[in-house]
Amino acid sequence: MDGAILRPGDIFLTRGTAWISRAIRFFSKSFGEPRTEVNHVGLVVEGGDVWEAVVVEALSKVGRHRLRERYGPPVTDHVAVFRPLNLTPEQIDEVVAYALKQVGRNYGYPKIIAHLLDWCLMGAYVFRRLTVDENYPICSWLVAHAFSKIGKNFGVDQRAASPDDIWDFVTNENRLGGYYEQIRELAPLTKDAPSA
Repeated sequence: MDGAILRPGDIFLTRGTAWISRAIRFFSKSFGEPRTEVNHVGLVVEGGDVWEAVVVEALSKVGRHRLRERYGPPVTDHVAVFRPLNLTPEQIDEVVAYALKQVGRNYGYPKIIAHLLDWCLMGAYVFRRLTVDENYPICSWLVAHAFSKIGKNFGVDQRAASPDDIWDFVTNENRLGGYYEQIRELAPLTKDAPSA
């Protein structure tokens, strides 16, 4: 059984197999940057193993559910989990509370269009700067804004963050022994999937 134990405040990132997942990875890759590894991100709000942990993520609406309900077999999407190491329990509570307040909101499709338009401008931060409406989150926006509420970021403005930006930031911090620890490597959720 997958041995990863998740905690509130952990960040999960996914690499999907559907055409939309591949398109998101393609259009979030900056020119000259290595291949994009992930296309989606969400936040753990209740701990447990990967079969019991509860997450919040922006899909067609922002939803709250068990991680396995969306990513367990027969789904073959890859899931990685990273834990922030520099947060107090109060900060974790604040991040989780912000994410939970977003549950039920409709997805921010105009933000996706803004990301695409900025990609056409070779990654310039122009159109994303204009998408300030908090009522319509996308996945990376939800996570980046939750962390911005406690003064943390992923190396970019929270309105500009993509799943790839968050992946690059947390994996680099993990390699440097910094503020993130990899709890689960990028792999499908299976009964024998390895933890990090």
